[in-house]
Amino acid sequence: MLENDNVSVEVSPMQAHGLLSGFLVSGRWPANTVEWARFLLLAVQMAGVPGLLETSTVFRVREELPEAPVPGAVGLVLAEGPVLGERAVAPGQFAEHQPPGLLVLHPPHEIRPSLPEQDEVAAGCVLLPGIPHLGLEHRAAWVEADRRGNIARMVSRAGFDPREDADTAVLAMFLAA
Repeated sequence: MLENDNVSVEVSPMQAHGLLSGFLVSGRWPANTVEWARFLLLAVQMAGVPGLLETSTVFRVREELPEAPVPGAVGLVLAEGPVLGERAVAPGQFAEHQPPGLLVLHPPHEIRPSLPEQDEVAAGCVLLPGIPHLGLEHRAAWVEADRRGNIARMVSRAGFDPREDADTAVLAMFLAA
């Protein structure tokens, strides 16, 4: 739960067929990059739970409300598919209706921890695309943590080139191609 002006950002993980399928966001959306980083920390902790995420997966921020009314719901962050493989997200899949954000979550067996003393670490990145030629900078956050909440890495940035990082480059490709 994140708080700002007495209205919380509430995040509820959702699963389908035993796998992490997304998150229900209630109260309000994260208001800035730091709040998105805190949201990402919760998502990465869920990605670290054994068996909830099979492979690196792309999630789309959707401002549409769920079909079944949920009091206080503002939108969803839904799994769109794996980064690689048969059911992978296709380049340009989001080009026609660009979402306000994309995330990628990596389960522990898909990454090498940045700190050698930590194992079973999951990671993730959220890209909040901007329109640089109009002065709206790209923003992103990266988190590496375990399911117990131990944080190995947590960074948020604005005004960067998405090509500087593998995760933001892939997410930007999915948006632009």
